[in-house]
This record gives sequence, C-alpha cells and structure tokens, in this order.
Amino acid sequence: MEATSRKYPVGIQTFERIRKENYLYIDKTDLVWKVTRESPFVFLSRPRRFGKSLLTTTLDSYFKGQKELFEGLKIMELEKEWESYPVVHIDLSVAKNQSSHEELRETMMYMMGKIAGQMDYVAEPGENSPGKLLSGLIQYAYQQTGKQVAVIIDEYDAPLLDVLHEEERLPEYRRVMQEFYQPLKASEALLRFCFITGITKFSQLSIFSTINNLTNISMDSRYAAICGITEDEFATDMAPDIAMLAEEYECTPAEMHEKLKLQYDGYRFAGKSPDIYNPFSLLKCFNQ
Repeated sequence: MEATSRKYPVGIQTFERIRKENYLYIDKTDLVWKVTRESPFVFLSRPRRFGKSLLTTTLDSYFKGQKELFEGLKIMELEKEWESYPVVHIDLSVAKNQSSHEELRETMMYMMGKIAGQMDYVAEPGENSPGKLLSGLIQYAYQQTGKQVAVIIDEYDAPLLDVLHEEERLPEYRRVMQEFYQPLKASEALLRFCFITGITKFSQLSIFSTINNLTNISMDSRYAAICGITEDEFATDMAPDIAMLAEEYECTPAEMHEKLKLQYDGYRFAGKSPDIYNPFSLLKCFNQ
C-alpha cells in the first residue's frame, strides 16, 4: 500500500471497524491467540492511549469467531478451530466522574441493563445490583449456548480514579466495584476467558480480593509488545510512513526515524521488553 493512501486509526479503537474500513493495523494477533491460553483470568495494565481498548475489541472479535476479520494476520497460522463463544464486553469508561457511590451504582445498573437488552436477557427480580446482574448474564449466556462465556472488562479502574486519594469516598466506591467483580470468581466454571485491563495495578485498589487467581501480565516479557508499536514494527510496517514524512521535512528516512524515536519511543514494560512507541501519539503525528 502506498503511504499516501494510508488510513490512520487515530481515536478509533474498534478492531472490526479498523479491519473493515482498511485502517492501518499493526498485527498483534499472535499475542492475542497466545494470551487466551495463558490463564482463565488475565490482567493487563498500560498507560492511557496505549491501545488497551483496541486489544479488548480484538479479543471480542476473536471469541465471537469473526474469522473474516483476521484474514492475512498472524493468528491464521495458529488458530485452527475458530469456535465462537458468547461474549460479555464491558467498557467501564462510561462510569467515570460519578458524584457519589449511589450514582455509580445507578450508572453501573444502567450500563449492565443495556448489555442485558442486547443479549435479550430479562433480569430476575433479585438481580438488583451490578454484580448480581453480571452473574445472571453469565449464567444466561452459558445456558442459551451451552458454551463457556468470555468476559472482557476495559478500564476496570475508571470509576475509582477520581476518588483514589479521598479517604471518605473511596471505600464506598470500592464496595460497589467489589460487589460487581465478585461473581467472576464464583462463575469460574462458566467462563472460557476473563480479561481485565486498566491503567493502575489491581493490587492498589483492593477490589479483586475475591479473584485470587488473576494472572498479571503487565510486566511479563512475553507480552511486553501486546500494546504499542515496537521498534521492529516501526522500522518495517511503518517504513513507507517514515519515508513520506522524511520527504516532507527534506531529510533522509534514517534521520526521520531517529527524530521520531527521540520524540515517541521511551516505554519498556519488562526487563527484556523491546522499545515501545506510544501508538496514539505516533499515529497522530503521521495523520497530521
């Protein structure tokens, strides 16, 4: 593809849209396939705007068995079955900036009600809290399909970040979220995979006390490159873009590579991590 015809997915975090609308995609699907076999419960933390939401939507498409979206990607050499599973995908960014724990609870119930409606699930009378409704959704999805459920939770810490250093409000907010996450441990037999991501380490918020089998891959060298753009990916997959920018600024591609490295490189997520570029900043640079 010519560099001038590239479409950069700045602000676009949906894997399906990126693939269908032919946006630039840096192939991470071999790591997606690998992480789904790591553990039933996986946690990943990364900085803001680092591709976490894109990763969760990629997992969503994978578990739904949307094979056509993955044509030409690395996963096609690894996955042979392409079995579909019911998916409960929860984006907790909608629960940011709540003025009280009561409002947080109401927002969580509204959000879970939307998901229930999409799955044609009518809540039981006793399912009057976010956690109970999540438990009901998991059981319903399993009973309807006979298959284990994939639960994907993006920005798990979003509802708590605004009150993280408030001694009075944090415990109340934390209790709401602890109740929400509690069914995940109890539903272990019904879950094919549970993936949780955010920007803070889960131990700092103490809301996963009931999930004591989470595998934290945040600083695991095997998954250091699961988000972001590595030095190798930058030098190969984005070589046409570097050359285009070099021409614009009247320098050589090698000189432009070094300029971009100085500006946007700087992340390492494990002792043996490759150099990682911030994907949002880098793509925004090329887009502009």
